[in-house]
Amino acid sequence: MTDVLIVGNGLAANTLAFQLYQQGLSFRWIGNSNLSNCSHAAAGIWNPMVFKRMTKSWLAELLIPELLHFYKAAETAMQARFITERPMLRSFKEKQEQTLWLKKAETEAALFLDKTIYTNGNEYLTNCWLNEPYSFVNQCGNLNVSAFINASNHFFKDCFSEATFQYNDLKLTLLGVHYQQHQAKRIVFCEGYLVKNNPYFNWIPLVPAKGELLTLQTDQLHLNTVIFNRNGFLFQTEKNTFKLGATYEWQQLNDLPSLEGQLELLNKLVAITSVEPIITQHQAGVRPSSKDRRPIMGVHPNHNSVFVFNGLGTKGVMLAPYFSKNFVFFIQSKAVLHPEVDVARFYHLYKPHL
Repeated sequence: MTDVLIVGNGLAANTLAFQLYQQGLSFRWIGNSNLSNCSHAAAGIWNPMVFKRMTKSWLAELLIPELLHFYKAAETAMQARFITERPMLRSFKEKQEQTLWLKKAETEAALFLDKTIYTNGNEYLTNCWLNEPYSFVNQCGNLNVSAFINASNHFFKDCFSEATFQYNDLKLTLLGVHYQQHQAKRIVFCEGYLVKNNPYFNWIPLVPAKGELLTLQTDQLHLNTVIFNRNGFLFQTEKNTFKLGATYEWQQLNDLPSLEGQLELLNKLVAITSVEPIITQHQAGVRPSSKDRRPIMGVHPNHNSVFVFNGLGTKGVMLAPYFSKNFVFFIQSKAVLHPEVDVARFYHLYKPHL
């Protein structure tokens, strides 16, 4: 009997798998890569600031050191590279934005905001519009999420089964769970927005948001090692190759790239550069954002061997390492869950079948 049976194959499931491995717990893993494209369509950016309100992102001072430690350990173990640390360049349209920036740089966001406003040309950018003042957010970067998932699937190939989970085949026992040929002490569902189809957790209040991303190719742009943020983001992944994002759509929840999404992204590009690159890839996926913008994890209200690890949303790359560790310690009774992520906050929504 294994310690854990994981269901899913996105960022949450892969992060949980490596966390279990690090903590010495045995597991089996079932996931179908074709069910959701969310993680493979993600830019994988982490950013300690919320620009809309110019506030520090929730728990950023704890999350970022943990994510760097976690993903670097995964790179070493899997003998692959998928993490890049790079600052984010943020330009200012109005003087009051600069004033607020400098105030935050001396107070709550001192760890993350550059304390200088720059007005001269920038050595990082070639053929990008940058006529206004700007500064930098430090401790940013991006995870190549697809590379991480592919490396993880290969690293855990002896534990992983590429298959669609059949809920009717799950049996709860006194010792844990039994699924087809697998027996485990507990099962953890990491299904993203498709948890809506899960009879055990279809009551949790996700607010899924579709996002679209373009991969571009041109030899006329150069961003060196920065993420350019201006009503969207643009960053360079390799020579002549760039990622442009992102969009938000709450009605058409599917993994299909849309003409509307492409046009929205190209409008963002026009605000960044006059260069017209070639679109080499257009991706879409549905982010599993939660109603209160916090992860959702913990034990089912009626079944103590059934767990959920979900709701990572737009900041999943930043949230997953820290909270997968919290979750693994929780299932071992070594720690309690952070109160703001515990699924127990939504138990009042659960209505058991009579």
